[in-house]
Amino acid sequence: MRSNFTQLYLHAVWATWDRLPLITPDIQKNIYGAIIKHCQELRCTLIAVGGVEDHIHLLTGLPPTLSVSNFIKNIKGSSSHLVTHDIKPGEFFKWQGSYGAFTVSHDAIDQVANYIRNQAIHHQQKSIIPTWELNHS
Repeated sequence: MRSNFTQLYLHAVWATWDRLPLITPDIQKNIYGAIIKHCQELRCTLIAVGGVEDHIHLLTGLPPTLSVSNFIKNIKGSSSHLVTHDIKPGEFFKWQGSYGAFTVSHDAIDQVANYIRNQAIHHQQKSIIPTWELNHS
């Protein structure tokens, strides 16, 4: 019998609490590092991570053993824990409870990854793709 084959690509986006600008330049790389590390621990294939001061985008290859909700819960929890316990203890940092999640075809991976890596430029130039952003609070 042949082995299982999956190509499950997920574009996830979530925001800070009340869309506050909590992802400051001094902690952005640390947050991304925590997300990358946790993706590896969950056996996800990290493709791109990016964002601006009030939200994050993530593109991963998702293993079929992991649900979308558990994946995002774990990633948000580990990154929030890092900030509140190690990077800025005693300072307010929290993610919103909601998120957006979109499936991505194999052919669109490069386009989505480039969009995610260039979040700051897209937001400055107002060239965002509304369906890939969280437009609600």
